[in-house]
Amino acid sequence: MSREFSVVIEQDEDGYFIASVPALRGCHTQAKSLDVLMERIKEAISLCLEVEDEPVSNLFIGVQRVAVMV
Repeated sequence: MSREFSVVIEQDEDGYFIASVPALRGCHTQAKSLDVLMERIKEAISLCLEVEDEPVSNLFIGVQRVAVMV
């Protein structure tokens, strides 16, 4: 059986890519390249699904940048 999840990918100040899956609490990983990151997040999702009863059913809408005065 195949399932699909939205994955949020960011890059930190050291150049590492960080992936997280909002529908699965605590499901995240990091890597130096996007190719390795995608392999790792698939593995992380599989492991999270083994222990998680049911993923959160939020629908990913998108990302919006917001400017604030500080």
